[in-house]
Amino acid sequence: MSVPLYQAKAEMFRVLGHPVRIRVLELLQTGPLPVRDLLARIDIEPANMSQQLAVLRRAGIVVSFRDGALVMYTLSTPAVADLLAAGRRILSEVLTDRDSLLAELRAQKDSV
Repeated sequence: MSVPLYQAKAEMFRVLGHPVRIRVLELLQTGPLPVRDLLARIDIEPANMSQQLAVLRRAGIVVSFRDGALVMYTLSTPAVADLLAAGRRILSEVLTDRDSLLAELRAQKDSV
C-alpha cells in the first residue's frame, strides 16, 4: 500500500526540521563537499554528523559518492536548493509582517 502524498510531504518536512540538516543542505548548495569540510563548518561531533547525513541520505535529499578516500555529499536535485530559497523568502516575509505588526501595536499603545 502506498503512502498518501500529503504524508510523504509531511515526512520530507520532518526530515528538514533539524538545524544541522538545514545547515548541511545550505553548505551543499555550492557543490559536493567531503564530510571533513562539513565538520569544519558545523560544530558537532563526527558521530552526530554521520547520523544527520544518514537521515538526509535515507530521505533521498542528499546522495553520497566516493572520491578516492573521501566520502562526498551533494544535493540529490537542484530542487532542494529551490526549497531552501523558498524557505528564506517565506521567513523574510513572515518576519517583515511581524515587524510591521509590532510597530503597529506599539503605535496603538502610545496613542491610547
